[in-house]
Amino acid sequence: MNDTAGQSPGQSPGQPPGRPLTPGPGSSATGPGLIRRRRRRWAERAALGMIVLLVAATGAGWAVYAKLSGNITPDERAARELARYERERPTALVRGAQNILLIGSDTRAGDGNAQYGRDLGSERSDTTILLHLAANRSSVTAVSLPRDLMVDIPRCLRADGSRSEPAFAMFNHAFQVGGSACTIRTVEKLTNIRIDHHMVVDFSGFKDMVDAVDGVQVCLKEPIDDKAARLKLPAGRVTLDGEQALGYVRARKSLGNGSDTERMERQQRFLGALVDKVRSNDVLLNPVKLYPVLDAATSSLTTDPELASLRGLYQLARGLRDVPTEHVQFLTVPRESYVYDANRDQLVEPAAEKLFARLRADQPVAVSKDISQEFTEEAPPGGPGGDPSPAPTFRGNTAAEHSCE
Repeated sequence: MNDTAGQSPGQSPGQPPGRPLTPGPGSSATGPGLIRRRRRRWAERAALGMIVLLVAATGAGWAVYAKLSGNITPDERAARELARYERERPTALVRGAQNILLIGSDTRAGDGNAQYGRDLGSERSDTTILLHLAANRSSVTAVSLPRDLMVDIPRCLRADGSRSEPAFAMFNHAFQVGGSACTIRTVEKLTNIRIDHHMVVDFSGFKDMVDAVDGVQVCLKEPIDDKAARLKLPAGRVTLDGEQALGYVRARKSLGNGSDTERMERQQRFLGALVDKVRSNDVLLNPVKLYPVLDAATSSLTTDPELASLRGLYQLARGLRDVPTEHVQFLTVPRESYVYDANRDQLVEPAAEKLFARLRADQPVAVSKDISQEFTEEAPPGGPGGDPSPAPTFRGNTAAEHSCE
């Protein structure tokens, strides 16, 4: 008699009828259990893959953040020096309002800067702008301070550790003597305005910023052929790359009447065009466009320690993104030729003190390119509001007024 009689196909001897064999190694089988096991394994692998992707993305994001933050140089030396003189510094009067000092350094040190001349250890502030951010972030006022302005410079810490003597000299001498800390203390003594933050940008950083936004368009009333500034441009609408833009904003004697005042006005118009280009191209909302701009901006940037990170810069920029371009204002502090030297500047009073007083109190000012005098007590229609008294009008322009007419 056959021992396998009565067994189901596929059963081994001694296995109870109706119970299928368990597949051995290398065997194949089908059924609900196997399907569930396969689905479970697939889900586990998919979850693992998602975790790997998430970790990779997070790591890449952190790497980008770390790189951009690492580009910024914290100005620890200036922070220590300012802390030393904290008691004599002005007090901030309005909570939320901020005053930032932007310093364009003419240093020839660093990548790409040597071509602009020899580095003789005479680094000076080529451009200095006092940037006032209203507490409600309804307006931004950028005030250019002439480098030839005659001012009182306090006793400052030199790079070699010695201290200078107080002096009455040109404003840009402060940066040469004691760097950003000396410049800040000089501005605070001049204006009685508390400087909350500062940024120092060199030539290379400016050029890279312009190139990162694919150039900035300006309007030229006449052709430019300036060998010293390395500029040869036609009249009309011209899009400047970084190298051309640097020559355009720094040229002095070969453009216009050769005055430093006209050069500062040209810088203001260019900065207005740059602001408009960044906003119109949605750079701030497009990571692909934003990264090269941030990389360029941070690579040649030295700031106070509080701003020396992407987080610090983001918190600053976040409050500015909704300010209308017509409320981003540029002006030069009221100035005139110094009484003892026509090649130097002095403040026009009481216009300068009126400007400083309103910035200290976070009260609005207005600008107009159509007034002949340095300022007038009458506010133009449509100027920034928020104060019951008339806002005095200073000669200047807004970021919305840079284009050709």
